[in-house]
Amino acid sequence: MAQETLPERPPAAAPGEGAAPGRLARLRGRLARVRGGGRAGWPRTLLALAAGLVMWPAFPPADLTPLAPVGVALLTLALRGQAPRTGAWLGFVGGAAFFLPVLDGIIKIGPDGWILLSLVQAAYFLPLGAGIAVLTRLPGWPVWTAGLWVADEALRGRFPFGGFPWARLAFSQTATPLTHFASLGGAPLVSFLTALTGGLLAYAAVAVLRARPAIRPDAGPDAGPGAGSEEAGTPGGPAAWARRAAAPVALALAGIAAVVGGGALIPTPTAGRPVTVAVIQGNVPRLGLDFLGQRKAVLNNHVQRTHELAERVRAGKVARPELVVWPENASDLDPYKESDAYAAIDGAVRDIGVPVLVGALTDTPDGEKVENRGIVWDPRTGPGDYYVKRHPVPFGEYIPFRDVLTKLITRFERIPRDFARGKRSGVMRLGPVDIGDVICFEVAYDKEVRDVSRGDVLVVQTNNATYGRTSLPPQQIAMSRLRAVEHGRTILVAATSGISAIVAPDGRMVARSREFVPDIQVARVPARTSRTLSDRLGEAPEWVLAALGLGAVCAAAWSSSRKNEGN
Repeated sequence: MAQETLPERPPAAAPGEGAAPGRLARLRGRLARVRGGGRAGWPRTLLALAAGLVMWPAFPPADLTPLAPVGVALLTLALRGQAPRTGAWLGFVGGAAFFLPVLDGIIKIGPDGWILLSLVQAAYFLPLGAGIAVLTRLPGWPVWTAGLWVADEALRGRFPFGGFPWARLAFSQTATPLTHFASLGGAPLVSFLTALTGGLLAYAAVAVLRARPAIRPDAGPDAGPGAGSEEAGTPGGPAAWARRAAAPVALALAGIAAVVGGGALIPTPTAGRPVTVAVIQGNVPRLGLDFLGQRKAVLNNHVQRTHELAERVRAGKVARPELVVWPENASDLDPYKESDAYAAIDGAVRDIGVPVLVGALTDTPDGEKVENRGIVWDPRTGPGDYYVKRHPVPFGEYIPFRDVLTKLITRFERIPRDFARGKRSGVMRLGPVDIGDVICFEVAYDKEVRDVSRGDVLVVQTNNATYGRTSLPPQQIAMSRLRAVEHGRTILVAATSGISAIVAPDGRMVARSREFVPDIQVARVPARTSRTLSDRLGEAPEWVLAALGLGAVCAAAWSSSRKNEGN
């Protein structure tokens, strides 16, 4: 009979390890988190904070456009490998660091409103951060994370109260090779490619970190656990490091080059029937007038500038325009009810002798609400067709839950009546062309601008006086530049106090005013009827790209659950 061999007795375990081997690991994890400053750790938290601050100057007025993908890359690196809950927190930190400075113009209506709006926008980065943390576990994660950026912006631009799509990634890329992609897939495609570029930068950085030499130069194949891990690096000198990183870095850089180079090759046609246009910026009066006096002064400023334009035409100093555009709120006096306002506008229009698009506030027939109108005013027949703003500003032009909120926030009493919502698009005949009119921040919404893109020329009527000399007016101009390329149309931006502009179909600035000065812009521009691919595809690119990101999140969650079941 063979001798029975007893099993070897295992060595004595360290205190706490034998009975519960996972307990010590959990304790070490908690201790590491305490030392690191929270679950995310201070390095990652500071990296997320830096990501938001880096993205901010990519937007106007700084226009450091390459920083947008760099900021995306930094945020991705902060989120990579984290649990979804930690990723959500890091996303919020990065979002707050971004939205607070990029929306600084809101402080003009109150620091509380600015902080609240910025933090609400940052809250959309909670699911974005959680999703990116999950997606970076999948192969090809730069593509999936870029799709998730599109999904997040789609949500932010729709909910609640119609959404607030300001400061989308696409709006930082309004004069770069990526701009040209707007004619193919609209703003969502530009956001996707901006995020993809950032993801590829992060991918290259991860490859370098993985390949870096070990902290212990003598680490070899028999070194302790973690010597060859991502955190501690892999053994080898600089040459081995470079060889390991070369292929993934080259792949990432090739992807970035393909995106940028591909954008530069996309044509942006500008040919069209020439039409001479004029944009009037009347400016706002100095402070000190009463409320009615302010309204009269603003109207008179635009009336006077139009008479001045007529004088220049008669003197042969400028070409005779075929149409003229006034801004939003050029007349806050209802011309249908105020005979003086009607006479002043009609006199100016008759003097220039061509149709004028007049921005005016008018009462609804029942007198209960206000309409923000763009009125086609003919020199012979007077006011005719008009467009009513379809997307009034929540808490600015109407108060949701008015009965409750006005009792809690007395500032809302300054808005005694809500603005009515328009029911149809702003495509109207103005002189020799069909125009597509949107009012103020409607230019940030894909649907509103797409609905009027069948016009030969697009118009943005706006009133930025409240936010003058902040980042918001130049950001709005940047949006108009992207829309010009997206729809292949000349865009006329008329602002009461600036910034007014004439933008060519390729996004080029033909004319641009300074703020808080009267200005008259006259130019000969192309009126175009051809449709871009973006016009024909409509919302499809956005839904496809968003589904790409969301579908990948579901796949990653399913894969993780399967692994957990297997363990």
